[in-house]
Amino acid sequence: MTATNVKEVDLKSLDLREANVLLQSLNGTNEAGAFRVVSPRGSHALACGLDAPVSVDIDGHVGYFCAGMNKSASITIDGNAGQGVAENMMSGRVHVKGDVSQAAGATAHGGLLVIEGNAAARCGISLKGGDIVVKGNVGHMSCFMAQAGTLVVCGDAGDALGDSLYETRIYVRGDVSSLGADCIEKEMRQEHLDQLQALLDDAGCDDMKASDFKRYGSPTVLVDGRDV
Repeated sequence: MTATNVKEVDLKSLDLREANVLLQSLNGTNEAGAFRVVSPRGSHALACGLDAPVSVDIDGHVGYFCAGMNKSASITIDGNAGQGVAENMMSGRVHVKGDVSQAAGATAHGGLLVIEGNAAARCGISLKGGDIVVKGNVGHMSCFMAQAGTLVVCGDAGDALGDSLYETRIYVRGDVSSLGADCIEKEMRQEHLDQLQALLDDAGCDDMKASDFKRYGSPTVLVDGRDV
């Protein structure tokens, strides 16, 4: 889509509700569109509930729950994000070029969340099927009670990683401070290397190899008697 087709949403002249109405204007139509949000000024709940294959570029920092409940949209945040970015995402892609606060990608059912910087505590809490790639570090209790999906950490992980998780796969390139209850280091087979490399490539981690990571998960997850 050319630059002339991009609609500008300026939060200096619009309130948050008006801005979200514009961003949601193609919901349910399956039509592509492109928006550029300027002067977000740390707004909370910006670009939430999108349900169309639109592209949204946010020029600046955002507050709590940005891009929550995303479905089909591709959202880029050129700054930092507060608590709960991409919370309950169903599909699509959310790309944060800075750091994020706690509970990034919480309860996400699908889609891909890419974080260029670091993520605070509880990244991927109660993850239900989405994929998260963090190019920096993650804080304590990341993937707490995560049920499905994948967390990739290219840096280090804080305490209690994967506490009480279920079928979620966790890949960490750096050091892990400690593992949570019912989380262990697991064998990296070819299927895991293939999955991880595909995620790294999709997230733009061109200088990283899947073989540099370790895998973590629940010791009790078996399918037909085979560890997954």
